[in-house]
Amino acid sequence: MIAGEAVPFAKVGGLGDVLGSLPLALEKLGVSVTVVIPRHRVIDLQKFGFEPCPVPGAGRAQLGFESIPFDLHRGRMPNSSVDVFLIGNDRFFDRPGIYVDPATAKDYPDQADRWIFFQRAVMELFKNAWPVPDILHCHDHQAGLIPAYLRRMYRSDQTFSRTRSMFTIHNMGYQGLFPRDTMNRAGFDDAEFYPTSSFEFYGMFNFMKVGITYADLVTTVSPTYAREIQDGKEYGYGLEGVLQQRSDSLIGILNGIDDEHWNPATDPLIPAKYTRSKLAGKLQNKKALLEKFGLDASHPDWPLLAMISRIDVQKGFDLVVSILDYLLSKDLYFVLLGNGNKETEGYLRTIIERYPGKAGMRFEFDNGAAHITEAGADIFLMPSKYEPCGLNQMYSLRYGTVPVVRQTGGLADTVREYDPLTGEGTGFVFKDYDPEQFKAAVDRALMLWPNLKEWRRLMLNGMAQELSWKESARNYVEAYERVRKM
Repeated sequence: MIAGEAVPFAKVGGLGDVLGSLPLALEKLGVSVTVVIPRHRVIDLQKFGFEPCPVPGAGRAQLGFESIPFDLHRGRMPNSSVDVFLIGNDRFFDRPGIYVDPATAKDYPDQADRWIFFQRAVMELFKNAWPVPDILHCHDHQAGLIPAYLRRMYRSDQTFSRTRSMFTIHNMGYQGLFPRDTMNRAGFDDAEFYPTSSFEFYGMFNFMKVGITYADLVTTVSPTYAREIQDGKEYGYGLEGVLQQRSDSLIGILNGIDDEHWNPATDPLIPAKYTRSKLAGKLQNKKALLEKFGLDASHPDWPLLAMISRIDVQKGFDLVVSILDYLLSKDLYFVLLGNGNKETEGYLRTIIERYPGKAGMRFEFDNGAAHITEAGADIFLMPSKYEPCGLNQMYSLRYGTVPVVRQTGGLADTVREYDPLTGEGTGFVFKDYDPEQFKAAVDRALMLWPNLKEWRRLMLNGMAQELSWKESARNYVEAYERVRKM
């Protein structure tokens, strides 16, 4: 598996969570998995037991006319035999950020060169490694060129004669678009840069398009998202036609969660443990969460609404801003954990400051705070414009925190509208990306809240869901078997 990040070593988003959990689930099914990511500065080599190791072969990767050396560190996923290799070069990865420069909040100017170098180094690593992988499983555009490298440059090498590739799309909104001259630095012929080619996208070189076109099998992170990205520009971001052409080789496999790490019965990061049969600890966590955000905890009977999110238009924050005053005029609490767009942060701060003691925000991400938020909240808001899979709604279900979500992507695959007549369902769902529909869904949750018996049933419905990687890992094994036969 090749990606830009992996928990617990380096994380920006859900991709890192997947790379930290899926290999462990596959290992339990008898699959031998090796993970390769860059040696980012944020990785604590000593803490995780990484040690320098000899680089097979020449230990150099081509970038345009440059031949650049790389170093290698080897370690393992905690409590497993999954090997992890870190490909290092200080010129490209000794930086404070993984994808974005924290000083500017923008991509690094040499982003294309960083990921070309990484991918060329990966190919050189496996060219000289033993055993040779049956499958190179590439994640997102940072590994999108590898299927083309495998087919175009390395297939004639006896080492890779039986190796196949899989490309997983985690988010179509981030495709890796770079100027035309990037083609030559990547090692491809500029003559192949023309409209409708595998490389060109509205005058730009598109790493994700390359991955989609050249991979033996393309997957994405939920069945609904697999359908959505083929339907039109809203979800396909201009690549819907390319995806339609590969529809026979495109499947959606729902992400799972690490149900050992995210388990309210054993979670070491929350003040009070609880289970489906003993829910008392939920209230203790709620009080701890209110205290953490500096809120007035004298109304434990009020519902506590929460969000943990990157503050971005994708996550539905224009809808949140539209209805937050309305919500905070009611008897409830609201907390937000996350960071992102500074203008939106300003709007949110302005609203929240009007309701001291009822609402709080922490413009940061802290893993411990995330666990307390999931355990202490009563209702979790995810009004996403699109959501390839989403993990927080699954964490919420696991922790008995009722999700309110838009019916899109993985949210549609994991949350079902609660029906008081039958007692079935796990949350509250709205369809159109519209503030009134979002408000109506939250209102349905708030109307049910006083009915303690019904609310408890709803919580228990969510906590009973099977959300681990077990089934998804089996689906990946089936996909791998399919690819091996190609």
